[in-house]
Amino acid sequence: MLELWRLSYFVAVAEEENVGRAAARLGVSQSPLSQRIRELEAGLGLALFHRERRRLRLTAEGWRFLDQARALLAHAAGVEQQAKAAGRGEGGRLSLGFVEGAVHAGVLGRALRRFRHERPGVGIELRAMRSGDQVQALREGALDVAHVYTPPAESAGLRIALVAEEPYRLAIPADHRLAADTHLVEARLDGEAFIALPERGNPQARAEWIAACRASGFAPDVRIEAVEPTTILGLVAAGVGLAMVQESLAGAAPAGVVMRPLPTFPLRMRVFAVVSESASAAARAYFELTRT
Repeated sequence: MLELWRLSYFVAVAEEENVGRAAARLGVSQSPLSQRIRELEAGLGLALFHRERRRLRLTAEGWRFLDQARALLAHAAGVEQQAKAAGRGEGGRLSLGFVEGAVHAGVLGRALRRFRHERPGVGIELRAMRSGDQVQALREGALDVAHVYTPPAESAGLRIALVAEEPYRLAIPADHRLAADTHLVEARLDGEAFIALPERGNPQARAEWIAACRASGFAPDVRIEAVEPTTILGLVAAGVGLAMVQESLAGAAPAGVVMRPLPTFPLRMRVFAVVSESASAAARAYFELTRT
């Protein structure tokens, strides 16, 4: 395999048409340079130069090889610059996982806007994923930064930051008996049909939600599970059941949905950013932007 330094030696000699001038340009001795060029020709099985008394002229094969050598050196230089840029967090790609709550809370959009302004050379891949799947992908190196509802219980090797927090609102079908109750008492929700996030995707979050409901004086009857908050609101509008959604979604509720505050409900919607301690410079930079 040809070493890049051999190609650079050849290009210098070809451009200078003189070993002495090429040696001075490269900062090497003339005799070893001549030997390296002869070794290159022997390895290729080609005569690259016509040797005259004071001048070296390229053969036809030498001219073709010069074009290829220049292209290879230029490509190698480009690869090196890209690698250095990635090392500084200025290039490469960033894979971001997120839950929908991160979008509605604004944390994803704010961080992305600032990151794109500061590091425009970094490509972004967005992946909507459940919290548990994000953490697994992060540990496997398939994801650079995660935005999750529930931080991982095992945090060794990870950096975790709370980046969004807001209260829940109760979404009620407009024709429901509780829709006219402007001062809702949570105890009146006991036994009502609810739409909730799937327990299988995040059993810890479901357990915390059930505990918070009971602390407020009611036990929800979960009839349907759905993932996306916008889908949940559509089901509420269809009269399927009640649901709790983050406060920032109140203004996006469709017709047929009434939103009510939950004064004593202790649980809040939280989004955490998670990144590996060994993450790339770009990933670490993005993580810091989610915190401000």
